[in-house]
Amino acid sequence: MTDPRPVISAIRDGRGLDGPGAALIAQGLADGSVSDAQAGAFAMAVLTRGVGPAGRVALTRAMRDSGHVLQWDLSGPVVDKHSTGGIGDTVSLVLAPLLAARGVFVPMISGRGLGHTGGTLDKLEAIPGYLCDQPEDAFRRIVRQVGCAIVSATGDVAPADRRLYAIRDESGTVESIDLITASILSKKLAAGLDALVLDVKAGSGAILKKPDSAGRLAQALVETANGAGCPTTALITDMDQPLARSAGNALEVREAIRTLQGAPGALRDLTLALAAECLALAGQSIEGLEAVLDGGAAAEVFGRMVAAMGGPRDLMERPEAHLPRAPVIRPVPTREGRVGRIDVTALGHAVLALGGGRVRAGEAIDHSVGLDGLVKLGEPVGPDQPLAMVHAADELGAEVAIAAVQAAYTMGEGAPGPLIRARITR
Repeated sequence: MTDPRPVISAIRDGRGLDGPGAALIAQGLADGSVSDAQAGAFAMAVLTRGVGPAGRVALTRAMRDSGHVLQWDLSGPVVDKHSTGGIGDTVSLVLAPLLAARGVFVPMISGRGLGHTGGTLDKLEAIPGYLCDQPEDAFRRIVRQVGCAIVSATGDVAPADRRLYAIRDESGTVESIDLITASILSKKLAAGLDALVLDVKAGSGAILKKPDSAGRLAQALVETANGAGCPTTALITDMDQPLARSAGNALEVREAIRTLQGAPGALRDLTLALAAECLALAGQSIEGLEAVLDGGAAAEVFGRMVAAMGGPRDLMERPEAHLPRAPVIRPVPTREGRVGRIDVTALGHAVLALGGGRVRAGEAIDHSVGLDGLVKLGEPVGPDQPLAMVHAADELGAEVAIAAVQAAYTMGEGAPGPLIRARITR
């Protein structure tokens, strides 16, 4: 069968999606034999009727197999992490070298930011010389020699997803749990993983703000990844406040470096929790993780990875000599009180307005701008404790960002909730 219309009709009529039908759609998306109109009809049918757990597995596998799937022959397990995105979420920069220092391999294929959440590649590209676009032979060599590499996807990784992703945006079907699940996992599983851990955010700064929505997505992701043959767990984590105290590319790299050098905080705590999940899934001991972080082994691996990817060899010793700094730095004043609520998405939009993110794919960004010293829920503020420090390209940008940050904070009696809200294993 080469006509996608019966497959679309079956989904529309509630008869689901099987393996051959998913393969036909995925291959047609990749090679163009499925038209835009047919792709839009497919996406709308999936949104309105769903395909169920078996259909999600079939679609994920078919989209994974629409392009190149990596295979590894290494001395340890191959693992990775995926986050649904948040503000101040620089976990990947700490997690990948931490796991590599424990003898597992992390071939992390990441993305750039779009909208209010930052992208891992944008953060790394704040490091002068860091080249995210690596050919496959270089990617393999770095993973083998260093233990981890964080790179962009090549054009032949899950090409069906690349096309369907654009169709979903144009057809109003972005929110389909089935399509989100297949999109995320097809790219991750194409990396040839032995285990995967998922960080699904919930809260005011998350894409899925309600805990029940985040829970449904986490459940679908874990069921589908395990059904596709990759042992997977998920943590549902808090995004009612920024994870780290920085938001903005170079500023987040600085905070990741401090965390790799032993600084405490939520970024460290969540990284350790996700690393423990990865190791357990891969059949490795979780003992001694904190010692690897505090003893400098993870920092040494990160420095080696940066150098292997084209960055400076002394970044860990001299970060201020390499990371860009904004010319205008201003405090965000506020009245005395305690922080009761934070509109975390608004903080992301403040960074976006400063030039630290992009609204459309391909737009240039300013790696130096952003916010740091962000105050968290329940913490005191006043004349001697600003809400944050704004890093801007000019005075006008700083003034606009100051007003945006002030509007994002509400004084009151709020207190932070648990960093990890739930754990999904099957």
